Amino acid sequence: MTLALTLGMSVGIKRTLWMMWGELIGVALVSVLAVVGVASVMLNYPSVFVVLKYLGGAYLIYLGIQMWQSRGKMAININNDTSIIAGKQLMIQGFVTAIANPKGWAFTISLLPSFINPQLPMAPQLTLLVIIILMSEFLFLMLYASGGNALRKLLEESSKVVLINRLSGTLMIAVGCWLALS
Repeated sequence: MTLALTLGMSVGIKRTLWMMWGELIGVALVSVLAVVGVASVMLNYPSVFVVLKYLGGAYLIYLGIQMWQSRGKMAININNDTSIIAGKQLMIQGFVTAIANPKGWAFTISLLPSFINPQLPMAPQLTLLVIIILMSEFLFLMLYASGGNALRKLLEESSKVVLINRLSGTLMIAVGCWLALS
């Protein structure tokens, strides 16, 4: 008997945890690669970094505007049966989702290097950044997973989806402006 079953976890929760592990590993990899890559550009070509910073800020503002203009349509497939997918497959799916998401790359490339001080050793700074990112990601994944039923009811109404998109879009625009102006 597995530890998860011993703890009374349902099959759905175990599948969710497998996918979350993959997602967290992917987010950590994207974060490290984004910071290391951009940090090397920042140190060797500061003017290129400034251009990347403005492009990243502009992209986040663009995403925020797109979210504002969204009409609240979402595809919710409540008949999707994933009970035959193995845990390792779900972990791979979570990992691929994290590393293949261009928004995740754009966000980490444009935002994270702003928190790196080039005069200090990078390893401790990067470690702390990744820990904070993973803790935040885990918290939001747990909230998302545990609130699935309530979220499904919320996302069934188009007007509520529009409100969520506008709130998220406003945050993206704010981060984009902060990034461009910092």
